[in-house]
Amino acid sequence: MCALTGAFALSLAALLLTSGCGPGLGADVDPDQVDAVSAPSRGACRVLDAHDVRLTTNATRTVSCSKRHTAETYAVGELPAALDHAAYDSEEVALAGYRACNDAFAEHLGADESVVMRTVLTWRWFRPSEKAWKKGARWYRCDLLAGTTAAGHDLPALPRRTEGLLHSSKPADRWMVCGRGPSVSTSRKVPCSRPHDWRAATTIKVGEPGEAYPGDREIEVKTHEYCRTSISAWLNYAVDFQFGYTWFHKDEWEAGNRRSVCWARTEK
Repeated sequence: MCALTGAFALSLAALLLTSGCGPGLGADVDPDQVDAVSAPSRGACRVLDAHDVRLTTNATRTVSCSKRHTAETYAVGELPAALDHAAYDSEEVALAGYRACNDAFAEHLGADESVVMRTVLTWRWFRPSEKAWKKGARWYRCDLLAGTTAAGHDLPALPRRTEGLLHSSKPADRWMVCGRGPSVSTSRKVPCSRPHDWRAATTIKVGEPGEAYPGDREIEVKTHEYCRTSISAWLNYAVDFQFGYTWFHKDEWEAGNRRSVCWARTEK
């Protein structure tokens, strides 16, 4: 799967297996970044598009964060030394990059696990070029994005400052995910500041760290029952209400996810 997804529909399995869907450098290339061995700068901003964020590496020129931009590098670092001799496109490298950027994502935004799973904000990680990799480069670059878009359209713009953006008991609707459509599964995901029929209102825990995956059926049943209770409480124990849920499978479980997302029918 090569389609970029928002955090609300994050396919952990896809991100574990691929950090990008092919070679390339992105648009408006900066020659100095193409085969850079040294790590890029944290806090740099770029204008990336839907094609750029599907690539394994990226050398798009940086721009001032005071100007329109669609990506901000919120974390950089070195992959574990154990990967010094790993294959460039190995699953181990993809997993290490995923974990590093995923952990830094919540910290950068000042959000807890539940909010992170319900935001339209997302991220993509990039590695060095293959030439730089052969020279010993082992850095990773984590770029924050303000959601996704169909090919051929611009990615949403980010604000000048994103650090701590979700550090609030009630983050702004423009950064949270809702759905427009007759059901959660068929709805088009949009920021909650736009007209919508469903809101990703809460998340619920369906397991603990270290537990073995109990199976699809048990997770779905538990998610259904827990979300019914959670959404009822979120709606002040309304007698008549509609709810939906998003639950995840074994690959996501093994990547560390132990939560499902609960949706409330809240037309706007």
